[in-house]
Amino acid sequence: MPDMSHCKPTNIIYTGVAGTGKTYRLLQIAKEYTDYLPRANDEDLLKQLLNELSWRDVVCLIFLDFQSQKQDLVKVPEVVNHEFFVAKAMQNAREKNLNNTAWSVLQMHSPTSSQTVTYKNRASQAYFDKDNSGAWYLLPEGIELLTDLSLQLAEFQQAQRDNSASQDQRFSQQRFSMVSFHQAYGYEEFVEGIRPVMAVSSSSNSKVVSNSQTDNSPSQMSYAIQDGAFLKLCQRAARDPAQRYAILIDEINRANVSRVFGELLSLIEPDKRTGTPNAMTVNLAYSGRAFSVPANVDIYATMNTQDHSLAPLDMALRRRFRFVDCPPQPELLPIINLSKESEAPNETESIDLAKLLTGLNNRIIQTLGGEAQLGHAFLLPVNSFEQLQTVLIEQIIPQLAQAAGGQVAVLQYIFKDEQQPMYAQFIHDSQTLINNNSSHQMDSQHNITAQNQMFSGQHSFLNQSISTGSYRINTDLIAKAGEFAKLFVYQRLYQ
Repeated sequence: MPDMSHCKPTNIIYTGVAGTGKTYRLLQIAKEYTDYLPRANDEDLLKQLLNELSWRDVVCLIFLDFQSQKQDLVKVPEVVNHEFFVAKAMQNAREKNLNNTAWSVLQMHSPTSSQTVTYKNRASQAYFDKDNSGAWYLLPEGIELLTDLSLQLAEFQQAQRDNSASQDQRFSQQRFSMVSFHQAYGYEEFVEGIRPVMAVSSSSNSKVVSNSQTDNSPSQMSYAIQDGAFLKLCQRAARDPAQRYAILIDEINRANVSRVFGELLSLIEPDKRTGTPNAMTVNLAYSGRAFSVPANVDIYATMNTQDHSLAPLDMALRRRFRFVDCPPQPELLPIINLSKESEAPNETESIDLAKLLTGLNNRIIQTLGGEAQLGHAFLLPVNSFEQLQTVLIEQIIPQLAQAAGGQVAVLQYIFKDEQQPMYAQFIHDSQTLINNNSSHQMDSQHNITAQNQMFSGQHSFLNQSISTGSYRINTDLIAKAGEFAKLFVYQRLYQ
């Protein structure tokens, strides 16, 4: 990835109605802030393992490796031919007298009480001894001193297993942090705050401010100033100025942004970042530490323009971000082909989801406004006729009913029901169904049959749970029967 460390900071909010791929954009951006590193091969792993080890450590490591394979007794040729010994010799550019090196290490670190080893210049600590057959073994007291080597060996063996199991996989290093805002999200989670911890932290980024129990309590509860997601990311970015970092915020308008950002609201401006002519530094609210936002931190966020029940976006934040509109993209949607004779789509035997979404959105704009449009993501997973019916029943109609306040006339206009007989209408007026119960026996019988099927199946709850105001979804659509088993009912939504 090219060096972007000197690029101007990016502050962008992606806006649009639900289902227009805003969160998907954040996930794609996250890939740009992810470094993929090739896995170390076995040779590299050996180098990392042995680089700082002495010959004594290497021989101890060899014995630990044999023990992990259930072999306690080791002879000198096995030591010299072990991959650890061979690799260490190569590192030290040693080709000769390797047997002598192994013998010297083993004898030097044998106990003075040994009955099989006679050696004058013994080390103070014994690790090995030899039995009468000439095989060597690790002393129990020596094993107790090799905890660190045992851990290093375990890590090496795990890395080898990972290599053999997934040669094509790569390590990833993330230079981003992703958070989702909500109504209760605040400065304490984003920047810093006082939170309970179960033990006193000695970390530099955690400061104990109160304690509810005595210091001798085994389950001590304390309260500490802890860094939030944005502050942690900024600290990483400050230590790595050659790379760019990003905070990714989903649904930024779900929280009170002024409260979440606090004094950082001014610091995130591109010309107020660290190292810029107008750089600003503030003292953080809880810790009092001096802080400024690094210039190599980018901020990306999403905002659902449809959600009017949430706190409005602070105007001060609007001045600090570029807003990128994310409209519905019906051109991304497929054509569902139901033709059994040919794989080529036939207009009478297929449903063009792009045309269907465009037609619905045109009528939604006319009646409810642009912010009530449907995003293409509602229909993106649809690849069958049955899935389309399910999405209409469980997602699209309930959402539009909420946007329309349950107004039957609006919903019927959106679904082009006005000139259709009741059995072919997507949306019914509950009161009309009651009033026409006796005079329209054919339609009523049609609905009763479908309703009986509905209550015997998995959608038995739908007739009540998705009724809002005076509208009701046609029971034939819920049962996927009658006219709603025919394609032309859905094709009429194109225009």
